[in-house]
Amino acid sequence: MCYKFIVLPLALVVGLLTWPASGQDTPRRSIVATTGMVADLARNIAGDRATVVSIMGEGVDPHLYKPKAADVRRILAADVVLYNGLKLEGRMGDVFKRAKAKGLPVHAVTATLPEDLLLVDVESPDHPDPHVWMDVKTWAAAVEGVTKVLCEADLEGCPTYRANAQAYVARLRELNRRVTATMRSIPKDQRVLVTAHDAFQYLGRAYGLEVRGIQGLSTESEAGLSDLNELVDFLVERKIPAVFIESSVSPKNVQALIEGARARGHEVIVGGELYSDAMGQPGTPAGTYVGMIEHNMNTIAAALGGEPYVPEPDPGASPGTEGS
Repeated sequence: MCYKFIVLPLALVVGLLTWPASGQDTPRRSIVATTGMVADLARNIAGDRATVVSIMGEGVDPHLYKPKAADVRRILAADVVLYNGLKLEGRMGDVFKRAKAKGLPVHAVTATLPEDLLLVDVESPDHPDPHVWMDVKTWAAAVEGVTKVLCEADLEGCPTYRANAQAYVARLRELNRRVTATMRSIPKDQRVLVTAHDAFQYLGRAYGLEVRGIQGLSTESEAGLSDLNELVDFLVERKIPAVFIESSVSPKNVQALIEGARARGHEVIVGGELYSDAMGQPGTPAGTYVGMIEHNMNTIAAALGGEPYVPEPDPGASPGTEGS
């Protein structure tokens, strides 16, 4: 058997060996985020320049989450670490300290928010409400701080990050407009939101709803019998038609409310499931921040007598493709 060898010029061989692989000419940064909301914020700003991983998936309660060994390794290997802050991820503080000691950029997205945007319970002035993402305008204010952190970690990508941030803020402004209009469609005497825990005060402040939660700001707090009885009285006296369960919180306390109101002669229904401390499943509309907020606003509006938002048909879409 005869073999033929092809001799390539040395310059060509060197070029082939050093030529960057497709899509690898710009190194992708590694960003690790705690919650889905924080991860989604990072993805919209980073675009193709980073790989963003969320530690907590759908249905996970960040108040109760204990980091696993794999989470710690992932955080310590990241280029940038992002978390919500305001004690939302209360059991991850030691991990963040280890990452900071290693010199990693570790940033709480709420850290750069103006203090006047934060809600503070008069009984716990040192513990601001961490659920800032429920107010779209406040969440948009966190974009600048995240953009700055990414720019410092990747100076070359800064123009991309800033352009992406500007486009995303414009999208959030439009979302805020839609949420405002949808909530205003609810009759004034029905603008009452009763949920499993107190995660919607920012939503209430921004869009004119009275909000009541069975549990406190953290799901670690337990609802006492007196708390449940007080809310049952509230439902009966105000003739509230619906209460809401949450995707990341047990529905047992909400069911107790419904049964208590029924025993008093007032029928209350479950108005739907809301996303509070976690987004929906990846790949679904509620698996993004915008989709999560749209789901919540339409679920609330439909249950309380308002008009859910219906997107206008895309004039460029082919017949039969709407809603696909």
